[in-house]
Amino acid sequence: MRRMVSETGPDLGELYRDESARLWRAVFAYAQDRAITDDAVAEAFAQCLRRGDAVRDPRAWVWSAAFRLAAGSLMDRRMTGPLEDAAVTDPVADDPTRLLEALGALPANQRAALVLRFYAGYGTDDIARMLGIGRATVRVHISRGRKRLRQLLPEEDIG
Repeated sequence: MRRMVSETGPDLGELYRDESARLWRAVFAYAQDRAITDDAVAEAFAQCLRRGDAVRDPRAWVWSAAFRLAAGSLMDRRMTGPLEDAAVTDPVADDPTRLLEALGALPANQRAALVLRFYAGYGTDDIARMLGIGRATVRVHISRGRKRLRQLLPEEDIG
């Protein structure tokens, strides 16, 4: 694994090239909203840039910050109500629409835990830190989320 910290601070250009598209898709799968996703990912990189050398692991920090920012925006939306009906649309060339709709039916923490585990490849400890919950809670969210996805999606869609 490449180290993303140089003498002058994090090499955010390289990190952005390597991680931004994947991070965007992961946050979108969690938030189910393009505007929230765009804002969360951009703000995460901007905050990392402002913090400079204070960030020991920029990759992990940006992922964690993007999910927390998206979670905060979703919470704000719940308090004020959505401005419009945010339909789930296809964010990539493949057709993940059914999967995204099924993920949208899950509670936010289950959705986040599944995306971070199976799309982003993070382990239980990292997910717990990112979401601010316990390791056992992460495992429960993953287990319940997978069980619910099996109910929502035909077997051939799960893979």
